[in-house]
Amino acid sequence: MAPASLQRSGSSLSRSPSIGSPSMLQRHYRDRSSSIRYDREGGLMPNGLHNEAEAAARVAFEEFSKDSVFSKFLSEDFNATLFASDALKNGSATASSEKLEEGIKLLEKQLRSEVFLRQDDLLQQLSSLKDTEGTLTVVRAGVESLQTLVQRVRSEIADPYKQIKLKSRQLSSLHETIELIRSVIRTLKQMKRLRELMDSGGIKADLSKAAQLFSEVETLRKESDLSGIEIIDSEVPWLTEAGNRIRAEAMKGLEKGMESLNQAEVGTALQVYYNMGELKSTVEQIFSKYKSQVSKCIAAALDMKAISASVGASLGPGGIQRSGTPQLGGGSRAREGLWQRMGVCMDQLHSIIVAVWHLQRVLFKKRDPISHVVFLDEVVQNDDPMLTERVWEALVKSFASQMKSALTASSFVKETFVLSYPKLLAMVTGLLERIIRDTDVKGVLPAIKVEDGDHLIAALEPFQTAYLAQVLNRLSELVHAMFPVAIRGSIPSQEQISKLIVRIQEEIETVKQNGRLTLYVVREIGKILQLLAEKSEYQVSTGPDSRQVGGPATSLQIKNFTLCLYLQEVHQKVTSILSSYPQAAAEVLSPSLGAIYGVAVDTVTPIFKAMIEKLESSTLQLHDQDFGSDEMAYDIESKSSKYLEEVQRAIMHFRSEFLSKLLPTSQSAYASGAGESICARLARKMASRVLFFFVRHAALVRPLSEIGKLQLARDMAELELVVGQHLFPVEQLGSPYRALRAFRPFIFLETSQIANSPLLQELPISVIFHHLYSRAPEELESPMKRLKLTPLQYSLWLDSQGDEQVWKGVKATLDDYAARVRARGDKEFSPIYPLMIQLGSSLVEAGQQQKL
Repeated sequence: MAPASLQRSGSSLSRSPSIGSPSMLQRHYRDRSSSIRYDREGGLMPNGLHNEAEAAARVAFEEFSKDSVFSKFLSEDFNATLFASDALKNGSATASSEKLEEGIKLLEKQLRSEVFLRQDDLLQQLSSLKDTEGTLTVVRAGVESLQTLVQRVRSEIADPYKQIKLKSRQLSSLHETIELIRSVIRTLKQMKRLRELMDSGGIKADLSKAAQLFSEVETLRKESDLSGIEIIDSEVPWLTEAGNRIRAEAMKGLEKGMESLNQAEVGTALQVYYNMGELKSTVEQIFSKYKSQVSKCIAAALDMKAISASVGASLGPGGIQRSGTPQLGGGSRAREGLWQRMGVCMDQLHSIIVAVWHLQRVLFKKRDPISHVVFLDEVVQNDDPMLTERVWEALVKSFASQMKSALTASSFVKETFVLSYPKLLAMVTGLLERIIRDTDVKGVLPAIKVEDGDHLIAALEPFQTAYLAQVLNRLSELVHAMFPVAIRGSIPSQEQISKLIVRIQEEIETVKQNGRLTLYVVREIGKILQLLAEKSEYQVSTGPDSRQVGGPATSLQIKNFTLCLYLQEVHQKVTSILSSYPQAAAEVLSPSLGAIYGVAVDTVTPIFKAMIEKLESSTLQLHDQDFGSDEMAYDIESKSSKYLEEVQRAIMHFRSEFLSKLLPTSQSAYASGAGESICARLARKMASRVLFFFVRHAALVRPLSEIGKLQLARDMAELELVVGQHLFPVEQLGSPYRALRAFRPFIFLETSQIANSPLLQELPISVIFHHLYSRAPEELESPMKRLKLTPLQYSLWLDSQGDEQVWKGVKATLDDYAARVRARGDKEFSPIYPLMIQLGSSLVEAGQQQKL
């Protein structure tokens, strides 16, 4: 019995809100404390009673807190079931039950004490509840009276409101009926006017008015919702037929105006569609039609099956091949058919673009006479592309797609377009030029811009690449044939060179109508010329045998001569071909032509250098001859100097054995249509060097007697003659020839005449000063003697120095001379000294001004 009673006690505690939960006890204590404070503040109880109640509550709470059993009930997470289970497990159920009964009694005692202590407060609260119930009774009666009054007012107002609402609905219906009748009357009136206009045949005369009437009728029908009205519905079939008739007439006028490019007819048709509210949709419809035509005409032009079928009747048995490639014997006819279709396609594309441009042009100019709205603004929004831009984009896209398909689908089309790519490109560029030309109208945007044409030409790039590859292959085959691998050391023949030049000219002539393609072809030709230069360079013979000039020309030298002439011919002919083309073509080919020219020069330059060295060596023997002695008188009338005879023999030998093979005739020796030839240029440089070298060393002769002057003058005349007859016309040599001609009379001038002589302007500064040393005393040493150099060493030094350096060397010798004279105490100098000082500063300054 004890366990059962304990369980019942535990469950009763758990269900009781005042005892079963420790949190309730805590809240009870807190509430009690607050109520006590409230009572103290309100003055409801004496302070003694308050203190007594508070002390009793505190004692009870402390007893519960200190007790090991009751303290568990103060926990926030107290569990009655767990408490009962623990009591049963410990075997102290009876003791626990008694303990709990004791606690219950304590709590009941405390509750009775609380009720007793707060008796006055509870009685006062009970009195307040009775007063409140009386007040509520009064309020309830007032509310019921107010509700009765509201119901009476509502019944008095509701009936007028219903009447007003009904009358308002009737008035609104009346207004709607009147407006509907007005719309019907107006619609019937406009419909009648439209019928009269169409029955009288005035639709063709004033189509825009008919469109306006039709639009007004349709607007009234839609805005007023006249559907369901019998008189209107009966006219709808006729109205639909009238609208179709108006559209048909407008479309006829629009198509006619588009074909004839008549702005008035197109503008009238567009006004009709604008009045009908169908302008944008109609323009879109027309644009779609032209866009479809673009695709169809390009596809038809490249349809090889149709082309083969058109020429199949004459191809004999076998008909048309499955792939659309013409049978044997029909290729030429099929090719003609392909080009004919391409020409028709270009014309159609031109007509389409111009028609769309014409439509756009009229839309741009046309305004509605009533609203003044520009028609183009109705069709094209701010960010939308123009009609011509859209149709051109569609054309380029379709053309590129069809060309790409033709390249892979039909070998016949590919072969035809690659072999005759210039013709295909000419068709496309012709189309672009026609469109730009025909749409170039002041104040109107053109159909396409120049850069737009590049997009269309880009579609031909695969064919262009293949064509350029064929050009390169055709020319490279000719170059490879000139230098067969099996025959080592061979050089081209004249026939092969001529064939290559002719082929280059043909390739350029084929594409000359298109500047861009010409540059591409010229670039491929440049590759061929580079290849020719490389292969020719491998064939150039080098070594001592190729540089000898003492004996007859060797076989290696003749081979070099021939190769030089061939390369020179290629250079001259190609340069001449490019002379009639834009400068850009010559600039593209310039590096390749430079390579050809460089190899050609390298083949013969060693011979000319060797010959110049030989002639300079012979000329240097001039210093071994005594020109200061008067014992030379017996030689003057009989012969030239020994050194000059050697120079003459060397020049004549070079002419007969070498130069004659490089310059076959006097007419072609010095120039050609493309400019001075390589060998002529080298011969000119050789002649100039011989004359200049002779004058330089003739000026170094010291001493120089009168007889020596005569001999030197005779030598100069002989040198001029042999150089002019066997090397180069001396009259064309310029300053070296003028120096030679001026030095001959210069040596015979009196010293007093030199300062004012015009011959000074024709002679180099070094020649003037060096000759003046021959007129000076021995103690005025020349720079060559002062530096203790040989004539050859001094000549090499002069080649690397300018006039200022020469004057410094001369000035140093003059200063040494002046120092010696002053050291001896002499007061007079040689007349040459002041003359050289005077000439030095003036000639150097004049030379600097000429350079500027």
